[in-house]
Amino acid sequence: MQRRSFGKTGLDVSILGFGGAPVGFLETEQREVAEILNNLLDQGVNLVDTAAGYDGSEEMIGKTISQRRNDYILVSKCGRATDGIAGEAWSEACVTNTLDRALTRLKTDYLDVMLLHSCDLETLQKGEAIAALVKARDAGKIRFLGYAGDNEAAAYAAGLADVSVIETSINICDQANIDNVLGLCQQNNVGVIAKRSIANAAWKDVSEQRGMYVNYAATYADRLAQMAITPADLGFGPDDWPEVALRFTLFQPGLSCAIVGTTKTSHVATNLAAAAKGPLPDATIDQLRAAFSRAEAGSGETWPGQM
Repeated sequence: MQRRSFGKTGLDVSILGFGGAPVGFLETEQREVAEILNNLLDQGVNLVDTAAGYDGSEEMIGKTISQRRNDYILVSKCGRATDGIAGEAWSEACVTNTLDRALTRLKTDYLDVMLLHSCDLETLQKGEAIAALVKARDAGKIRFLGYAGDNEAAAYAAGLADVSVIETSINICDQANIDNVLGLCQQNNVGVIAKRSIANAAWKDVSEQRGMYVNYAATYADRLAQMAITPADLGFGPDDWPEVALRFTLFQPGLSCAIVGTTKTSHVATNLAAAAKGPLPDATIDQLRAAFSRAEAGSGETWPGQM
């Protein structure tokens, strides 16, 4: 598995990472999660992403691969008010208590990266939440800190001296952060994780989506319809959207890693094979960028990054 520099962290990260949201939200069995994660680690994937708000995701990761802790970069997120956590959202108490619980759930004594989970720009500017993570870093609970989110807040966070990692939405249906965030991260040597890397499979019919993803994918499905482009237009087969979408995201300049969540072991091999094929042809990328720009302009609205 190809690796890249993870910005100012000094770490090397696999270009493909594991996104832990689906295994939590879709109540995946522990046996399946163990198979997926161990397979990915065996294939050289070394970034595992989760969050306090992903239902049972942190616990599942801790139960299945904590014994391989030296094999992966562990990323989680905090700051939102969640059940069982004392303190108001984005307060020092909430950030600290959520972090301490994450360490227990993930069966580790440190996190490689802890991200603030999509707070707004005003909250970032107040500084209390960032300061709480700086204190945690200085105490050895985390190695690096950062921000997960989009648009103006992500751009602001990328310029903060203590921020080492940004996680932001980048995919065929969500291109604003390519222009507004990636460049700033490169300038400041900030590592970048792309979330929602395959646009929540926006090409699927709503009847094929599961659980929360029925609604979560709706914006992207609408955008893709307006983009009026098919794999055939790009020189690919009718079932090749997953490959096209993943390769579009994986090889954006300035990106460190793209996370993909799955609850199916069969998807692991598909994603690894797509990553191994390398970048899409420049002409194909240009077509996808142009289709997004035309559709956005035709909609009469700005299409911001989706949280």
